[in-house]
Amino acid sequence: MKRLLLALPLLAALSACEQLGIEDPVKVAAAKEAEGKAIGSACRHAMRAIEDCYVLNPKAQKAAVYTGWREMDEYMRENKLEGIAPVVPRPGAKPKTDEEDTPPADKGASKATDKAAEKPADKAKAH
Repeated sequence: MKRLLLALPLLAALSACEQLGIEDPVKVAAAKEAEGKAIGSACRHAMRAIEDCYVLNPKAQKAAVYTGWREMDEYMRENKLEGIAPVVPRPGAKPKTDEEDTPPADKGASKATDKAAEKPADKAKAH
């Protein structure tokens, strides 16, 4: 009976480990797996290849990322959903500049305007 009375406070103290900042390894593993699945499903919805997901999220568990990606793929196929275009460029992709967004007709016009602006300055230098 005395042993039981001594064990009860010890059990009560150990049950409050989370309040002391000691994390439960089972809960940490479950949270990492859930985060990996969320990353994978978000990647699939953003029409990213699974390899891109791995590169963009190196700390995520690859098995969980793959599971989330595959589950989202099945869901999107069953419900005939289209993915959305990703906002973040693919790894290793060259970022776009303003000149690349300008239509070809505007590029020529801006160069012609630049040359016309240079000519009066050149004439002023010659005089």
